[in-house]
Amino acid sequence: MTERGKEPLLSLRVPATSANLGSGFDTLGMALSLYNVFNVRELLPEGRFTCDVIGEGAYELSDAGSNMVVESYLRACAEWGVSPRGLALECHNVIPLCRGLGSSSTAVVAGVVLADAVSGRRTDEAELLRVMTLIEGHPDNVVPCCLGGMTVCCWDGENLRYVKLPPLPDDMHVVAAVPDVRVRTHDARQVLPELVRFGDAVFNLGRASLLCAAWATGRWDLLSWGMDDRLHQPYRSSLFPGGRDILDHIRGLPGCVAVAISGSGPTMVALVRGAPGTVASAMCRTFSEHDVPSQFFVLRGSSVGTTIESRL
Repeated sequence: MTERGKEPLLSLRVPATSANLGSGFDTLGMALSLYNVFNVRELLPEGRFTCDVIGEGAYELSDAGSNMVVESYLRACAEWGVSPRGLALECHNVIPLCRGLGSSSTAVVAGVVLADAVSGRRTDEAELLRVMTLIEGHPDNVVPCCLGGMTVCCWDGENLRYVKLPPLPDDMHVVAAVPDVRVRTHDARQVLPELVRFGDAVFNLGRASLLCAAWATGRWDLLSWGMDDRLHQPYRSSLFPGGRDILDHIRGLPGCVAVAISGSGPTMVALVRGAPGTVASAMCRTFSEHDVPSQFFVLRGSSVGTTIESRL
């Protein structure tokens, strides 16, 4: 256990994300106003790590040897050829685990940013994001997690290109309905078909293009069309009770602009203009009708990504 009475040497605040948004499988993601905080209390000798986890995953993630922040920190140090100092790490986890809100991405982003800060490299943004994507495997969570906002990303396994879109309007809420079930990323990948019909590919090209153009120009009335999808949501919504019904019915409620699976699920997100209560209640009620308890968060898009305070 580390001493909590004094200010940490390093403190990171890292946002949740909603990736694979609608038609943007593996390419589109946005940061949300729900944050994990990672503190470095002490720098330790090389190879020595301690981890104190508070909140989500307190009984699962306290083993420093398997903690993803530590794993990502070591991977980034190896990628850059720097000697990894040991860390006394404290994790304040608020983002639900294995629910499609990017909890694992916060760990990847935190680990890479800590590796850069502790080593004193002052690595540029593009290289930080490249290493984060290399570790995560795809960019649609880690890029918005690091930069904030809504991002459009392309990754070919080595090279990354990305664009950050304008923020959501002030009256737009993001309702995240989180059911009490877990969906493993492996299962969410396995359920997808190896081949897609040409017509479905064309459908998604049109919808993803419309989604990006509508977001960039403030045509929020077109987001519902833009988030229509045939590549992943029809398959992934079958992995948890209530997902299909929320996709089909919530978008018609007053104020609801668009609905999508968040990440690989099972969390569902709805963009709502004005008061979000009706939409939030309806989403959780749908899960209840399928005998699944749930909770909801009323969030905003987070235009600011990962922030760091340092006393090094």
